[in-house]
Amino acid sequence: SPSPSPSPSPSPSPSPSPGPGPGPGRAGLAGRASRAEPGGSLRARIVDQLEEVRARSLALLDPVPEPELLRQHSPLMSPLVWDLAHVANYEDQWLMGALAQARVGPDLDGVYDAFAHPRADRQALPLLGPEATRDYGATVRARALDVLDGLDDAELDDGPGVAPLLERGFVYGMVVQHEHQHDETILATLQLRGVDDLAAPDRAVPGPTAPLPPEVTVAGGPFEMGTSTDPWAYDNERPAHMVDVPAFHLDTTPVTNARYLAFMDDGGYRRPELWADEGWTWLRRTGVEAPGSWERDAGGWARRRFGRVEPVPPAEPVQHVCWFEADAYARWAGRRLPTEAEWEKAASWDPVAGRKRRYPWGDRPPHPGVATLWGADRWRPAPAGSLAAGAAPCGARQLIGDVWEWTASDFRPHPGFACFPYPEYSEVFWGPGYKVLRGGSWATHPTAVRATFRNWDYPVRRQIFAGFRTAQDADDALR
Repeated sequence: SPSPSPSPSPSPSPSPSPGPGPGPGRAGLAGRASRAEPGGSLRARIVDQLEEVRARSLALLDPVPEPELLRQHSPLMSPLVWDLAHVANYEDQWLMGALAQARVGPDLDGVYDAFAHPRADRQALPLLGPEATRDYGATVRARALDVLDGLDDAELDDGPGVAPLLERGFVYGMVVQHEHQHDETILATLQLRGVDDLAAPDRAVPGPTAPLPPEVTVAGGPFEMGTSTDPWAYDNERPAHMVDVPAFHLDTTPVTNARYLAFMDDGGYRRPELWADEGWTWLRRTGVEAPGSWERDAGGWARRRFGRVEPVPPAEPVQHVCWFEADAYARWAGRRLPTEAEWEKAASWDPVAGRKRRYPWGDRPPHPGVATLWGADRWRPAPAGSLAAGAAPCGARQLIGDVWEWTASDFRPHPGFACFPYPEYSEVFWGPGYKVLRGGSWATHPTAVRATFRNWDYPVRRQIFAGFRTAQDADDALR
């Protein structure tokens, strides 16, 4: 996933068998949607979400030839078939093991444990083949839906005595979001694969109709950061707490390819004074001189997007840059990266109402015209300044979707953090080794992003669909 996406710690298991045996297959899986209750009940929404994410996972990989599913396309990424089996194994552990104590493939835990096997080593594992992986996932899903069918409505409620995993369907939301995160990982792998055999849609999105101010001002004062009420929020988003943020200026949009190219043309990759010491060491070691996927051509710079070589679009937010590149650009611009508290305040705080919004535009889930997320038929960011209807109260645009945005902050717990339901999702990653990203990208599903959602990664990572915007203290702007 865009952030580390571990499984719960499995118990030691023997060498994996070839799999759990034949399952209902894709036809049987698709037929289960009719078991959902009508009328928009929580149970029906869970079934719909489970079916939607599995359809997405299978559709992303259906065009890829079987040998390519088994290959390791980059040491940074797993073989594609590993991701597909991993999400099934995660579901097996949580929806079958934790809820029903009736596992389908416990002997597979050791193979698909994200902590036991670094990505670079996973091709050497005894992986299930593509068809066996699909069968495993379909079998787990069919049995997990049987378990869901057997739950009383009260067991999915939020009343007294409800098991924490089931409260408001939390464990199902966790499984759905986990698979959507791996689908974004799959898209990053397909991008690194660099083969033009995918029908990547490119629905046009109009840019801004009038010039926008380069920055907005976010007033100082306290705001509510995090959440204690969002039913499917992860533990690292909790609890809600007040944070006093001084006034600051924030770029109205993410930094564009054109603005980033100006940094490059001014020697940005050759000036050590712009780089953190670790970043300069990384730069000298790697020889990087442009964002990931960019390459020189006769006219200057082109980019390779899912195997297609095309001119770098100047108005799009830059993507495939690491934290060190974002930090160096900010120094070059005489600014800095926003802290994640600043980012969340800009994205969620309504100063007129004096309350927090779930999204910049309000509490309504993402819908056409407010954000470029998965499902918008566009495998790329929208032009910077688009989607005025999705603007935050402060006036900033595209805070949700388009590109993940690097922040200045290390990944650390909110005050009052409580681990739930397992430490390997968040707790083991606290510290200065990981930087926080916010907001989601065009490849993020709407279910797996909100103003409180926290992503994190190593500051050298560039395969994710990440960009950034810059900030400045309000006092500094007056000097």
